[in-house]
Amino acid sequence: MDLHSAGSVVLQALTQATSQNTAELKPAEEQLRQWETQPGFYSVLLSIFNNHMLDVNVRWLAVLYFKNGIDRYWRRVAPHALSEEEKSSLRAGLITNFNEPVNQIATQIAVLIAKVARLDCPRQWPELIPVLLEKVKVQDVLQQHRALLTFYHVTKTLASKRLAADRRLFQDLASSIYSFACSLWNHHTDTFLLQIHCGDQQEALSSLERTLLSLKVLRKLTVHGFVEPQENMEVMAFLSAVFERLKQFLECCGQVGVGSVCREKLEKTIILFTKVLLDFLEYHPFPFIPLIQRCLEFSVSFVFTAAGDGLLFERFIVQCMNLIKSIVKNEAYRPDKNIEDSKPEVLEAHKIKTAFFTHPTLTEIAKRLVSKYFLLTEEELVMWEEDPEGFAVEETGGDSWKYSLRPCTEVLFLDIFHSYSQTLTPVLLEMMQNLQGPSNVDDTLQLLMKDAVYNAVGLAAYELFDSVDFDQWFNNQLLGELQVNHNRYKLIRRRVIWLIGQWISVKFKPELRPLLYEVILTLLQDPDLVVRIETATTLKLTVDDFEFRTEQFLPYLECIFGLLFQLLQQVNECDSKMQVLHVISCVIERVGIQIRPYVGCLVQYLPLLWKQSEEHNMLRCAILTTLIHLVQGLGAESRNLYPFLLPVIQLSTDVSQPPHVYLLEDGLELWLVTLENSPALTPELLRIFQNMSALLELSSENVRTCFQIINAYTYLSATEFLQNYGEGLCRSFCELLRDITNEGQVQVLKVVEIAMKVSPLLAPHLFQPILPSVFRGIIDGERYPVVMSVYLGVIGRVLLQNSSFFTALLSQMALESNQEMDQLLGNMIEMWVDRMDNITQPERRKLSSLALLSLLPSDNSVIQDKFCGIINVCVEALHDVMTEDPDTGTFKDCMLMNSVEEPKLSDDEEPPTEQDKRRKLLALEDPVHTVSLQQCVYEKLKAQQLLMGESGFQALMETVDTEIVRQLQEFLQGF
Repeated sequence: MDLHSAGSVVLQALTQATSQNTAELKPAEEQLRQWETQPGFYSVLLSIFNNHMLDVNVRWLAVLYFKNGIDRYWRRVAPHALSEEEKSSLRAGLITNFNEPVNQIATQIAVLIAKVARLDCPRQWPELIPVLLEKVKVQDVLQQHRALLTFYHVTKTLASKRLAADRRLFQDLASSIYSFACSLWNHHTDTFLLQIHCGDQQEALSSLERTLLSLKVLRKLTVHGFVEPQENMEVMAFLSAVFERLKQFLECCGQVGVGSVCREKLEKTIILFTKVLLDFLEYHPFPFIPLIQRCLEFSVSFVFTAAGDGLLFERFIVQCMNLIKSIVKNEAYRPDKNIEDSKPEVLEAHKIKTAFFTHPTLTEIAKRLVSKYFLLTEEELVMWEEDPEGFAVEETGGDSWKYSLRPCTEVLFLDIFHSYSQTLTPVLLEMMQNLQGPSNVDDTLQLLMKDAVYNAVGLAAYELFDSVDFDQWFNNQLLGELQVNHNRYKLIRRRVIWLIGQWISVKFKPELRPLLYEVILTLLQDPDLVVRIETATTLKLTVDDFEFRTEQFLPYLECIFGLLFQLLQQVNECDSKMQVLHVISCVIERVGIQIRPYVGCLVQYLPLLWKQSEEHNMLRCAILTTLIHLVQGLGAESRNLYPFLLPVIQLSTDVSQPPHVYLLEDGLELWLVTLENSPALTPELLRIFQNMSALLELSSENVRTCFQIINAYTYLSATEFLQNYGEGLCRSFCELLRDITNEGQVQVLKVVEIAMKVSPLLAPHLFQPILPSVFRGIIDGERYPVVMSVYLGVIGRVLLQNSSFFTALLSQMALESNQEMDQLLGNMIEMWVDRMDNITQPERRKLSSLALLSLLPSDNSVIQDKFCGIINVCVEALHDVMTEDPDTGTFKDCMLMNSVEEPKLSDDEEPPTEQDKRRKLLALEDPVHTVSLQQCVYEKLKAQQLLMGESGFQALMETVDTEIVRQLQEFLQGF
């Protein structure tokens, strides 16, 4: 593509590609796509985005196309790769222009230069770094900024490379430019501080931007540029200087008259300082040891003393707390149990921490955390009043909550309390003691303090196990708190029920559960919505606990479930409904069939909620989870839900529908439990299986559930299901088996094996295309034992339960392999006997014995040649399945099933599903469970004896090892 002639054409196409008119936009995009692989195209793009006279949108698009081209065509091995000549020209062109006037375009150019640097620097582009170092020295403010911006992005990109050779190159670069980078940062920092103190905010803002960029460069060089940073004096000097610079910038931030834009940039720079320290601590914990003392002193003084008054902002507090937490929790600083085995560096760090965290310091930190940072703020209290649902969601971990100050303070409290529990437990117990008895409802500060202390006691529940008699506290104090109905006391009611939820799995007597259920019943009717939502959450924790007893909960089930349903209707926000639905699901799951009398209203409401949540897929996931537990609780009665349930399953598992991305996993689980609990196959339930073919093509992590669904259909109505979908299913399986792991192959063939067992006459014909490869796998001696086991299971079913089909298959295989049928049969029996040890399940081992015995009696010389092996297999299987009656000394086949007796269930056991019942009924028709192996062996040997005569049979038995014969005779005593 000629640069001069093509420039106007490409410019026109880019202009049309920025149009809002689709008629212009689409053809232009297609044309640009075709030019992507044309030589010279990227040179034209470079000339366009370097031309500051052109439209900004056109230049922006030119940069983006260039950047995408680097990803696709810059590497030498890429299809349609750029020529070395053009790349050389482009590299030269990229570093001639550092006066880009538009910030967004300048950033994109810096990023694309960094992308090229990642691939070419320093070997093919040795001049890049020297040019950048020169450009950051120029007096022109714009050029200096753009060069710094590029320098940062290049440094960031090179630092991210992880191959050892690349890391060595970056370390060489860091060593060569670190001194310059430090002086550059110091220069811009000093310039900014001078300008801000002189009140020249506009100039100061410009200098601050360059300070920020040079600090970003230093961060990458410091953290990733040195293997032993502690040996480089400049690195350690820079890190030490960070604390002083931080103080200076915090003071600037607190100055009166600093503009909002400047303050925002100042705060970014302050946060970046803390990130330097946090990153260095993460990547170099031992070199950080000399900084531990100063870091702790700095962070604690600003966050937990008056030194930080007027200077702090939330993100800085969070970062300081993260620094403290990272030092306290750092595994590198934890001595071994045997102190003498610890490294000297570890002992040094531990010594510094121990010296710093004295009893007064820890006490002050803990008290400040609770009395200052745990207190609900004015904004939070207003939110509670004006948006109670929003408040409840935030407090339980909403998206914005996890990035805010409160969770950070709670995590720090937990980490410090865990590390220094002996010191801090008495401190917290004293705070508890000071707040005994009901608080004055007119004293807001006292209420807030009690809320904060109870929060601390809940967070530290596991640490306080031996120090707090929670049962006594519950009876003597907390119950009384919950009975104070004043509106302002809702803070304490909500916190106490939360507190109980934290302790329920730590220390709470089972005998107190009924009293707790009465409390929950009362609080679910509290006038305050936040209290009701918190109570529902505590209920979930209670019924989820391992000491939950259904019989204790049943007297309260009807009322509590009704109140939960009312709460579900009362809340409006998607997150709130999800929260309540999870509680309802949990209750249904734990009480099982006991829920049946009380779900009528919920069943009527869920279709409406599903319709309303069309734009909220996560809420729909919660509805699906509720339906899963509802179907399990209702059992066969769930068929009454089909008018709503089946369309939900249909939508959730249809991969052509966009919502499937969110709903598929839960939708498949719902589909499976619906089948397992279905009393009969309906046309609508059968029709949903049309979704399965596309699901199997996905070959995703959900394929195992898909196989379970196929099995469930087979158990539900094998003939109807296989007649409708058997052929298509076989085609899907053939596609899967072409490119699948051994484990995947096993899963597919297990489905086929179940079909053979349930429908022995129909299934072999439907899955016939799969069987030759299974047969060949046996003959060839498949090396993977689990695969061989399932191969033998599939062929064993065919041989035992559909001998005519087996004969036809053997004939087909003989024809294809140009062998005699008898020869092929002999090879199969020989391999079967040889690989019998691959079969580990007793059921399959008995199946193999019955299948091989089905070949007897026979006058076929090949089968008689393999007689010894068949008897060996049978004796092995007899050892597996026969149990001796100690009274009579006789043997009995333990796999025989005579009738479907409903076993008596304990209180904790779930009743059998409809599928469990179907499987039991099918087992009564399965030869493995209806034919005595002992009797079958006896009858087959007797028939062989009659066929061959006494002498012939005796000669045949002499081919069997005498010890095997002795064991066989022992098993056949009494016949």
